[in-house]
Amino acid sequence: MIAGNLLQQAYNLADTLIVGRYIGSDALASVGSVYTLMIFITSIIIGLCMGSGAFFSEDYGRKDEQQLKEDIVHSFGFILSVTVVIYLIVYPGMEWIQKLLRTPEELMEMTGEYVSAVFVGMIFIFLYNFFSYLLRAMGNPVVPLLFLAISSVLNILLDLWFVIGLDAGVSGAAWATVIAQAVSGVGITVYSLMKLPILRLHYGNIKWNRRRMKEIIINDAATGMQQSVMNFGILMIQGLVNRFGTVVMASFAAAVKIDTIAYMPAQEFGNAYSLFVSQNYGAKKSDRIEIGTRLAFRLSAAFCAVISVLIFLFAETLMRFFVDPSEIQIIAEGVRYLRIEGSMYVGIGILFLWYGYYRGICKPHISFILTVISLGTRVILSYTFAPHTVLGVAAIWLSIPIGWMIADTVGYVLYQKRKTAKTPDSNLPKTETHLT
Repeated sequence: MIAGNLLQQAYNLADTLIVGRYIGSDALASVGSVYTLMIFITSIIIGLCMGSGAFFSEDYGRKDEQQLKEDIVHSFGFILSVTVVIYLIVYPGMEWIQKLLRTPEELMEMTGEYVSAVFVGMIFIFLYNFFSYLLRAMGNPVVPLLFLAISSVLNILLDLWFVIGLDAGVSGAAWATVIAQAVSGVGITVYSLMKLPILRLHYGNIKWNRRRMKEIIINDAATGMQQSVMNFGILMIQGLVNRFGTVVMASFAAAVKIDTIAYMPAQEFGNAYSLFVSQNYGAKKSDRIEIGTRLAFRLSAAFCAVISVLIFLFAETLMRFFVDPSEIQIIAEGVRYLRIEGSMYVGIGILFLWYGYYRGICKPHISFILTVISLGTRVILSYTFAPHTVLGVAAIWLSIPIGWMIADTVGYVLYQKRKTAKTPDSNLPKTETHLT
């Protein structure tokens, strides 16, 4: 799963690297601004797929094939419908959204070109993530990785061809990403239909279950809201960053890519841990959950501590990889961001585990609460101190780890409260009665 997410990040990294090097800082700022916007939009879909993945894992852990079939059908229809609604609402209002984000006027046209193309790929993002979470829930994380590997290599090759060879600008980088996403989305769909017997459904046995559909919607909505609120907070931060001009925008665009790759393994470790928890929760093996939780927190904290040291030491080298060495101001601001925020990756690593734990025990609303605490703290501190104090943009960077630590503390308190409760996990009622 970590390797898969690394390859997924390669989509946007290829855009950032090639655009920054071969088109210029304005193009880099445009792509960075759109990246934050598209991450917010697609996070809704990915969050819904992630929520359904918890159901799939739990059904698989209980060895309840009929329930798994029904959950696949109900979830697919629901998430596809949401994807269509997002298309119908967001795409016509894209120019208004750009203005809301305070995109500089000189970047509006270039940003519009990029986002118009990238938005087309959302349906492929849905297909890839839905079948990816299904395969992972059934113990097969390798196939999603293979499809991402193929599409990532294709994306880089097309980026080079469209941007450098054809001089197609930012729209060329966008279409390269969309084509690569289509390969992974359609490819994994065809594979799943051919290789998973459970998808060769006998539709006469699948009945509309209003109660189960309600549970899926509640669970998926909570996870989707968690993901979207997290990225909405980041989107609000992007709007504040845009006020500080193109230099800060470009540095933020490059530094965020480095940042995302740095703590991404901890994020996927949290997602893998969530699948582990949900499978064992379905099988009522609370002792394995307890052991796995202790190990997960130790491993994640150790990994994040090492990554923090590396990022602090090599921040400037990493920025120079994405930005032309002559752009001294952009590099300097990116280094400051990485050294302030990157020194506290243990905070985000632990937070990803809390997200995974509460999703795994079918309490995604708690993950949502932790996200609101983390991002709410970040947004409030940033908007309070960045525009009105001598800290300036540094206040935005400082607010990030503060939000992580507060949310981690709340997650730990709720976990301890759950452990000391009289009713253990193994005696909890079945999913149908405790989800709400």
